[in-house]
Amino acid sequence: MKTTFLKPCIFARGMSAWFMAGILGFVSLSLPGQTALKAGASTSNITPFLDNVLIGGFGSPVAKYIHDELYARTLVLDNGQEQVAIVMADNCLIPREVYDEARQLILERTGIKKENVLMAATHTHSSVSAIKSGNELGDFSYGKPLDEYQHFVARRIADGVARAFYNREPAKIGWGSVAAPEHVFNRRWFMKPGADMTNPFGGKDKVKMNPGVSNPDLDKPAGPTDPEVFFISVKALDDRPIALLANYSLHYVGGVPGDHVSSDYFGVFADYFKELVGGDKNAPGFVAMISNGTSGNVNNINFRGPAEKMGTYQKMQVVAKDVADKIFSQYAAIQYKTDVKLAASYSELDLQVRKPTPAMLARARKVVSDPGQIKLFHPLEPAYAARLIQVQERWPEKVPAVMLALKIDDLAIASIPFETFAETGLEIKKRSPFKSTFTVSLANGWYGYLPTPEHHELGGYETWLGTNYVEKEASRKITERLLKQLSSFK
Repeated sequence: MKTTFLKPCIFARGMSAWFMAGILGFVSLSLPGQTALKAGASTSNITPFLDNVLIGGFGSPVAKYIHDELYARTLVLDNGQEQVAIVMADNCLIPREVYDEARQLILERTGIKKENVLMAATHTHSSVSAIKSGNELGDFSYGKPLDEYQHFVARRIADGVARAFYNREPAKIGWGSVAAPEHVFNRRWFMKPGADMTNPFGGKDKVKMNPGVSNPDLDKPAGPTDPEVFFISVKALDDRPIALLANYSLHYVGGVPGDHVSSDYFGVFADYFKELVGGDKNAPGFVAMISNGTSGNVNNINFRGPAEKMGTYQKMQVVAKDVADKIFSQYAAIQYKTDVKLAASYSELDLQVRKPTPAMLARARKVVSDPGQIKLFHPLEPAYAARLIQVQERWPEKVPAVMLALKIDDLAIASIPFETFAETGLEIKKRSPFKSTFTVSLANGWYGYLPTPEHHELGGYETWLGTNYVEKEASRKITERLLKQLSSFK
């Protein structure tokens, strides 16, 4: 740890206000053996251009209306020995290539090491995705030059980190968690005998995704949920709020018209929590953000019913405000510290890409070339036929998935570049050597859904090739790698 010495010229000016502030601790003077935390936060606008294709479903609507601006929200922590940056971007999917460009820009502008930057998409389904180039639906940008919007997102993420870095001030940090079980439901269901379980490849699944509210064929959910909402609060030494980072395993909420751009409940949460802490009056520059946990098999629909009747944008308001209120109910009880240890662990895990069999590929080509002349297995077969061809022609044999973990004293943050199932997040929490652990999904890249091997045996939307892209043992390999990285902090 460096000791900061005051230059002689300061003494020549007498006991100035600046010097007195330094003595009183308003200017950080780091001494051997001490770690004085500094923190900064920012928002950076990443709202997309209009008339580009919106992602989130199997149609191809284009953006015509901006309901609310999209942002990359950033928190930078610096204890004098290590610096880490955490970025949550209002987008559905962001590929590693965009993040890599942002990392390089961040390094050049701030000196924060590339492996110390955790970036993730929130997974709003009402954005122009940064995973593809322009309006080419489903285009996978692996190894391809970035398009105009992708460059824009990378640059704006880097701008946001730089702004947060420049905003650093002496700070304190604390964390906790609350339960919000009423908003999360497993969306994969076992069905009663006789239900149609045909998939786009002609096989029979054992579970169905989004089976319909109050469907008489419902049997039971095929997995758990993670109801824990984790939160990290950062304040200035005068108790002024700087930032809040939350984590909740909820896929998204929706209820958005097809041609609207919206940050979904993630943005509502950020705005509402700022109101709770006093907004610009009591907390100028305060930034709240919520990350997507392990929600690959979890959504906001109670399939047992009854069906809800809510207008556009209404349900996301309900969910976001309730989650924020739950956190705020514990806000005054948070225990803060200024002496914190920071660390990052970065690795790349090569995962085998699944490829279609020759028979699957041959049928896919027939379906794509002349879908009217072939009896389809499933209404989505044309879409998945195109995906099979894409994964065969555009995806590499392996993908290098970024495994990144952060340590903040006895708190650990794991991150995974997939739409991760709740079971994986729960296992990481259970086996982590840290007192508190949460996982951020859709982080540092995107390679599809990440079912467990057990769920691959059940089938269903999240396991279909073209929704899932990597080997069936991937979740186990990722879990073991991240736990190893977490253990390296101890």
